[in-house]
Amino acid sequence: MHNVILIVLDSLRRDHVGAYGNDWIGTPNMDALAAESVLYTNAYPEALPTIPVRRAMYTGMRTFPCRDYKAAKGDVVLIPGWQPIPAHQVTAAEVFRHHGYLTGLFSSVHHMFKPSMNFHRGFTSWEWIRGHEADHLKVSYGGDLEDPGSLPCDEMYGMVGHSLPYCLANVQDWRGEEDWFAPRSFGAAARWLERNGGDQSFFLVVEEFDPHEPWNPPKEYLDLYFDTDSYDGRRIIPTVGGPNEFAEGELEYILAMYAGEVTHCDTYVGRLLDRVKEMGLWDDTVVALVSDHGHPIMDHGIMHKVPAHMYNELMDLVYMIKGPAGEHGGETCPAYAAHHDVPVTLMEMAGVTPPTGLDGVNVWDIATGAAEPARSYATCIFYPWLWTKDDRHVYMTDINNTEERLYDTTVDPKETNDVAASNLQVCRRLRKRLWDEIGGDPPRYEIIRQGHDWYEYPDIHDPTGTFSKKLIAERDAKKRRT
Repeated sequence: MHNVILIVLDSLRRDHVGAYGNDWIGTPNMDALAAESVLYTNAYPEALPTIPVRRAMYTGMRTFPCRDYKAAKGDVVLIPGWQPIPAHQVTAAEVFRHHGYLTGLFSSVHHMFKPSMNFHRGFTSWEWIRGHEADHLKVSYGGDLEDPGSLPCDEMYGMVGHSLPYCLANVQDWRGEEDWFAPRSFGAAARWLERNGGDQSFFLVVEEFDPHEPWNPPKEYLDLYFDTDSYDGRRIIPTVGGPNEFAEGELEYILAMYAGEVTHCDTYVGRLLDRVKEMGLWDDTVVALVSDHGHPIMDHGIMHKVPAHMYNELMDLVYMIKGPAGEHGGETCPAYAAHHDVPVTLMEMAGVTPPTGLDGVNVWDIATGAAEPARSYATCIFYPWLWTKDDRHVYMTDINNTEERLYDTTVDPKETNDVAASNLQVCRRLRKRLWDEIGGDPPRYEIIRQGHDWYEYPDIHDPTGTFSKKLIAERDAKKRRT
């Protein structure tokens, strides 16, 4: 049986990786892995964002269309599909462990470890790398968020993103690059390999939340893409999901911050894979590297993930799989692939029989010609919006079909010219595709947590937002008094 390593980089855009055609951002380690892998060119999420993706990727079962949603106690994110893995679903880690594998998880994705969540189920050992984004590691920062004096060391030049009161508090003891998340996540995984690799087959998952915002790469990585000496704009920039306004030079700075994050992650991907090679495990190890989704950076006029903007900067996935001994390395596969294919593919490549009844398929067999493509299109939900893509069109609409958009990607690959109004028959056909796949109307929810008012608090991403009717009443009463 072969060893398996799954690397997940959160919010990594496909168009920012050299193997997918980028020519200005350094990703030498991912590019080298791609040269020994099959590179999938039509890979897309089937439900968004972070947690719905991982439900599918850890189980092989679709999250789409997010049925049976109930807000998880202890989590402020209210998005259908954002729930623990259902108890009756078997995780990939449980399957591998059942077949005698050591299973290890190293993750800086704090959402996976919130109250009520269970994404470490099945792992022999696991480690949560604390402090990213709005992880409640420390009491939120109370100072001026845009004051560069809030930064902990010279190596951190700036910070861009949301949840900055938590982010700034969590990094106050950072002093050097070794304190950043990628070195800690991949370093912990490498140490686990050194202790456990070689004597027993292993399934290792590394979940690095970078390059998810906030973007704050070590300065040497930012300097690869930006002249900090001549920059006089804001170094700490709070942003929100949706339209944002920036002063001259600030957007260029933000784009460079994200690029620096990508290269920083790439460096530590390389260090882990180099250790695998040094230990003599490379030829007998299957490696998959995927992103959970991309990330808008003022593409189509918005920052960050927004359901109504399911454009290619969000939807295109990095998705590469290295077979044993690098067989089929450097090949590309245009078949439609998704996150729920990951566990089925990795199990069968390792020589492990997956449980019956899974929704995913073995996309390695499709790439190597051992099986026919399973799909002619992709579908996704980012509640309350639905999306589908085939070899010609991208179509999106809300669950009530009050708005719809259509793009002909054969002539408009950047999806800038909405042709829905002049192609109503195509829209009807693609809308029917979505409704048929759902099996009727999409589920609809009142997105508010019911009961347990004493436990709730405002949304950290939206200080004006509240969850319960009681809190709504309190907010409105306060407004009337003022």
